[in-house]
Amino acid sequence: MSIADVTTAVLGDIAVILLVSTLLGGLARRLGQPAVIGQILTGVVLGPTLLGRLPGNPTGRLFPPDALPYLSVLAQVAIVTFMFVVGYELNLGSLRASGRTTLSVAAVALLVPMTLGAGMVEFLPSVFSAVGEHAVGSRSFVLFMAVAVSITALPVLAAIIRDTGIAGTRAGVVALSAAGLMDIGAWTALAAAMPGESHGLSVPKTVALTVVLGLGGVLVVRPLLSRWMDRPGGLFASQLPVAIILATSCAWATSQLGLHAVFGGFLAGLLMPRHDGAPDADVLRAMEGATDLLLPLFFVVTGLSLNLGTLDRNSALVLLLLLLISVAGKVVPGYLMSRLNRLERRESATVAVLLNTRGLTELIALNVGLSAGIIHGRLFTVLVLVALITTATTSPLLALLARPRGPVSAAGETVPSAGRTET
Repeated sequence: MSIADVTTAVLGDIAVILLVSTLLGGLARRLGQPAVIGQILTGVVLGPTLLGRLPGNPTGRLFPPDALPYLSVLAQVAIVTFMFVVGYELNLGSLRASGRTTLSVAAVALLVPMTLGAGMVEFLPSVFSAVGEHAVGSRSFVLFMAVAVSITALPVLAAIIRDTGIAGTRAGVVALSAAGLMDIGAWTALAAAMPGESHGLSVPKTVALTVVLGLGGVLVVRPLLSRWMDRPGGLFASQLPVAIILATSCAWATSQLGLHAVFGGFLAGLLMPRHDGAPDADVLRAMEGATDLLLPLFFVVTGLSLNLGTLDRNSALVLLLLLLISVAGKVVPGYLMSRLNRLERRESATVAVLLNTRGLTELIALNVGLSAGIIHGRLFTVLVLVALITTATTSPLLALLARPRGPVSAAGETVPSAGRTET
């Protein structure tokens, strides 16, 4: 294809993707689900799972091979900006001040599922071999599976908290703060899972340079940016160019180190100076706008690697096992630690359900593993289904928890059951 033909194909693809994503995202909202559920399904609908099974392979015609690299680059830009927003919105001051409850809930709800994920690889390696995984015993695979079952989607969780009206409640604050801490832990572990010897660098050298990059960002880059941006009459009247330069530079740096560009986006969000501890509204609005525009491309690129038709009985077994440890590893520790920290039963259950949300953050982590060759097609498909199922069940479970307990009086008030008190 000529450049003109590729440009035409890419522009047409973008139009179709945005149209289908908008329609399915709106449908998901009407069904009481986060819009991200409908957007994820865009990739399933337009990919080989559905459209590709029709006569004439419409997926192949819609997404010609010469256009895919360009869509993939735009998808990578989307997740870099998305991860920048995730890091930028993290209020590290409130995380530090959130107390023992958040710290204990975050630690246990992250470490327990990580242990279960690594334990499943250690004690049931044949289960993963049966779905086409060969390097099951490698450090990268063990660490990746530990992260895959333990990650929590902070942005989707925040949207659900806002939409359900529990923002500012004790359960909402604990779940949101704990998710922020777990995000930092999960992405750090995922970075450690990346294969060594990338870009000609040994594992020790990659680790050392990554530490230098992080420390240099915290000790040098962020203070310099703060002084430069606070200076009257500075070169940058707006902070937006600084944010874009910082995000792309950090993404380039982590890519050069053999990590994924998403780690750079997340690091840039953490390093971006804030005014009085709060993100700049203009920067946040612009970066979120770019993310909303480009993310549907990421979902479709993901969907092109997803084919539910390849799943078999072994895949179904892996799906059930991963769902079991993913849900139990989040819900049980989240509930127990909340109760130990004196939250009420319903509050504890709400925290536990919220922490089980995976959504887009999980998909980004899975794509990192797929592109790095840590996992392959069938296991990738299974893990995407885990992310979809755990995210889709969050809103219905919260609605169930919000129902009044006990019989309802004629005035519409809940009548407590006799002899029962909430502690």
